[in-house]
Amino acid sequence: MHARTVRGAVRSAAVAIAVTTPLVWAPTATAQAPEPTPSASAATTGDPESALGSVSILKKDPAGDVLVGAEFLLLDTTGQEAGTGKTDAEGRLNFTDLSPGVYRLKETSSGSPLHDVVDDQDVIITPGATARLTIVDPFKPAQVLLTTKDDKTGKLLPGSTVNIGRGRETLLTLTTGPNGTATGELPVTSKKTEFWVKQTKAPEGYDLDKSAKSFTASPGAPVTVTVTNAKTASTTKPTPTEKPTNQSTGTPSTPTVTPTKDTPGESVSMATGSPDADVSPAPTTTDAASQKSPSGSLAHTGADATPWLLGSAGALLAVGGGAVYLVRRSKDNGDDDQPES
Repeated sequence: MHARTVRGAVRSAAVAIAVTTPLVWAPTATAQAPEPTPSASAATTGDPESALGSVSILKKDPAGDVLVGAEFLLLDTTGQEAGTGKTDAEGRLNFTDLSPGVYRLKETSSGSPLHDVVDDQDVIITPGATARLTIVDPFKPAQVLLTTKDDKTGKLLPGSTVNIGRGRETLLTLTTGPNGTATGELPVTSKKTEFWVKQTKAPEGYDLDKSAKSFTASPGAPVTVTVTNAKTASTTKPTPTEKPTNQSTGTPSTPTVTPTKDTPGESVSMATGSPDADVSPAPTTTDAASQKSPSGSLAHTGADATPWLLGSAGALLAVGGGAVYLVRRSKDNGDDDQPES
């Protein structure tokens, strides 16, 4: 009885060992495999489809709008095509029935003239799982043309440096070349993006343009930015040829006096080149006729009255002198005729 019990116990222990050994080691072996093959996974679970994975893509732009018609290409580790397709009306694209491993995802077209494609990226596929990706296509940059001009003539000016930015961030710096222009690509974040322009260096010989300027740019569209500058004011003194003609030269002009023949009783002062204050030279007949009477004075009679006045004065003096002489003579004779007492 005792021996039969012992033999039964040994048999039970052997069966238990045979059953429990695969259940303990099989999961450990599967977990240690970095990339389980479909056959190993199928042997374990008995369902070949459970060993496959998939990729789900959602395509958007920076504004959050979904993008329709974006094209993708999926390559396996050997570089062979594992799938291709376009996003649907909801911006989605799925790649299914993919063996576990690392794949390369390439966007071949954004499906929009306003958007650029993203860089290639790796996707890891695990058994029975779906890799979900949200891919945002950036807007195409705006094509900026900078021109700097003379504010008067419109001439293009080289050596002008400007910063272009949004908010507090400077996004692009351009300097005009010998032809007075410069080009660059400006990143945009919406279909209509506003930017500011600030000149940091003026062309040689011109003042800095400190006015505030702004403009709007669209994705992939060309836009022209124009800055104008005024010439720096000259500080040099004018040359002698530039002096005003109405300024005095500092040397007083001396009037020219033409002396006439001496006339008795007349004198002309030549020392200073101006007529004497009391006596002026007698003009010639031609000069007297051509001279105009000054405003507010008596008109000339055509002959100078000075000789006549001098003659009359002489005659009066002679008459007066004779009268005095006769009076004295008569008085003297009267004294002589009186008798002595």
